[in-house]
Amino acid sequence: MPRGLDHIVHAVRDLDAAAEFYRRAGFQVGARNRHPWGTHNHVVQFPGFFIEILTVAEPEKLTGEGLPRIFGGANRDAIARGDGFSMLLLESPDAEADRADFERAGIAASAVLPFSRTATLPDGGTTTVGFSLAFAADARSPHAGFAVCRQHNPAAFWKPDYQVHANGAAAVRGAVLVAANPSDHRGFLAAWTGVHDVVADTVCISVQTPRGEIAIMTPVAFGERFGVSVAADGEGLSVKGLRLAARDLDAAEAALRGGDVTSLRHDGRLVVPPQAALGATLIFDAAGGI
Repeated sequence: MPRGLDHIVHAVRDLDAAAEFYRRAGFQVGARNRHPWGTHNHVVQFPGFFIEILTVAEPEKLTGEGLPRIFGGANRDAIARGDGFSMLLLESPDAEADRADFERAGIAASAVLPFSRTATLPDGGTTTVGFSLAFAADARSPHAGFAVCRQHNPAAFWKPDYQVHANGAAAVRGAVLVAANPSDHRGFLAAWTGVHDVVADTVCISVQTPRGEIAIMTPVAFGERFGVSVAADGEGLSVKGLRLAARDLDAAEAALRGGDVTSLRHDGRLVVPPQAALGATLIFDAAGGI
């Protein structure tokens, strides 16, 4: 079954500074949350998708197997290499079935790993949200994390009040990864997303998921398409860009300027480069029909 984009992890050394950056960039940023294995996060929501701004705040809790290692430890290692996007996760209605699919494809990297945490509601109250993650691994890509995420209490998590942003960002359009040889990752991309109609040329491969496009391109192609220079983080795939639909690019640019956030126009898009966005590239597309 095809799997759409669920969320992206932006791993950072200084969580408070990162949350403030997203606020200055015109995003509504949720309350600070805490995981039992010592990572803390803030969430920026869109319909069906969110940015997870994350740090390792309590490293002494990163002990044992499961999520402390495969999620917490991997993000600790990512932060040691530098701030930026570290993981990309897809939605899952059935994490056990997805894990079985990964096993058959030879990309399974974990059992299904459930957890819960406290979440703050728009009225200031709290509730409990629960998730189950199943990780996949591209053998060629040791420095990027991939998983599916099933939500057990989605009504408690998704809140339209949290999805209104001053910069006009209204939905996810896609995620952009880089690799020296995108075609090397074609089999993994199809098996992980469940989308087998892979569009390919010499510098890029992509799939259209039920929620957003996932593209893998060379660093040179990334620069040509988005106007900024990036490099792969070591071997294999690196998660480098997030594409968002903006209702009005001029208004989005004004919101960024008002927050003293650097941006540039390139090929009909508004781009916040990694030097300004804590190692990530934020790409605003015209919203079209939204």
